[in-house]
Amino acid sequence: MKPYYLVMGLLLAGCAVGPDYQRPEVPMQTRFVGGNAEAIGAVATEQWWLSYKDATLSQFVARGLAQNLDVMTATEAIRQAQAELRVTGVNAALDGLLSGSATRSGGDDISGTNTTETGELGASFVIDLFGRIRREREAAAASLTGARAEAETVRLAWLAELLAAYSDARFYQEVLALTRTTVRAREETVNITRSQLEAGAATEYEVAEAQALLSTARASLPQYAALFDANVYAIATLLNEPAGPIMAQMQQGAPQLPTPGGARTGVPAELLRNRPDVRNAEADLAAAVAEIGVAEAALYPSLSLTGTVGRTEGADAWGFGPYLTFPVFNQGLLQASRDAQVSVARQAEITWRASISGAVEDVQVAQSNLSRYRQRAALLRTAANDYGRALALAQENYRSGAITLLDLLETDRNTNAARISAASAVNDAAQAWATLKIATGAGSDVTGPLSN
Repeated sequence: MKPYYLVMGLLLAGCAVGPDYQRPEVPMQTRFVGGNAEAIGAVATEQWWLSYKDATLSQFVARGLAQNLDVMTATEAIRQAQAELRVTGVNAALDGLLSGSATRSGGDDISGTNTTETGELGASFVIDLFGRIRREREAAAASLTGARAEAETVRLAWLAELLAAYSDARFYQEVLALTRTTVRAREETVNITRSQLEAGAATEYEVAEAQALLSTARASLPQYAALFDANVYAIATLLNEPAGPIMAQMQQGAPQLPTPGGARTGVPAELLRNRPDVRNAEADLAAAVAEIGVAEAALYPSLSLTGTVGRTEGADAWGFGPYLTFPVFNQGLLQASRDAQVSVARQAEITWRASISGAVEDVQVAQSNLSRYRQRAALLRTAANDYGRALALAQENYRSGAITLLDLLETDRNTNAARISAASAVNDAAQAWATLKIATGAGSDVTGPLSN
């Protein structure tokens, strides 16, 4: 190490007033309700969306992580925090200026012209007696940590929005297909009813009722198409891309997202490391504690060394000496500022503790929802299949005159509703799995090219 930097380090490593940051003790459960005590470790780089085995979704995630505007803004905030960190430390303690001038002068009563040259080098260095500069650097470092955690929080929020929009788009695509199937079935019912009318076995009222039910199904198609379009446009915004190519790709169709298995929750204590919003709140707390030291140091004397070396009109001059200041009449103001910063730190600690409680709740709710939605999806799929068989039997029985049109139409309505409910439950379960992954902090630090 060069002697210059050694001296700098010694001068900056004086006593630092104010508290040193230590993570406060916080009681944590040993396991989530309904969970086990199995740890999951670090999950920030887990590419959990690949478990859906949907190539289009994986492509969208890969592109969006690189070019989404919210993610890009959060990344730029990291660069700002890095620059602000460089402002602290030695850079904040050392100041200096080199100046020089050359002036030519003359006049009517002066023979010839004169040239006056001056030059001066001035420097000052703050001796960090009570750690103000050190605490400022600690606060800036904590702010950088917070900016990185905030970028990860933004990334998870973006993933949640993209997953929801994509899953909803596939859901409405499925509903459109189901509704078209219903339209075809109701067209057949209308044809049967008209044939029976011609044979004298049905009335005009029954034909009109069957036709009305068919028209209702047809009228729902534009609504579902609009909802599909809206979600595709949301995907385009999230990817920061034109909507046209994405619409063309999505219109090619694909099954609804399934619900992958293997959704482990880990233990609550892991949220302190895995949840970026919790880490961001802790970084705010660390910065607030460091600012207490900055405010405390302002109560004490400040010592700096200043010196100048200059030359004016051929004569050399220099000066060097200490510069001491002591706050005397504004002690009340400075003490009030210090006390206010103590309160800010206490508020930051409360916010951090609240973020932990919220994170635990997020995981437990997501875990419960996933379990319940999976059960509901399985049961509704069974109900939809049962109604499908019942509708086929009802159509045959109606042709043979074994049941009335009212019986057939009621079975038709129930079948259509059951199929759409089953598709909605599948969508809910698929999104619940993603919500649980995000609640554990999985995937928050995925920024580079994704694996296939």
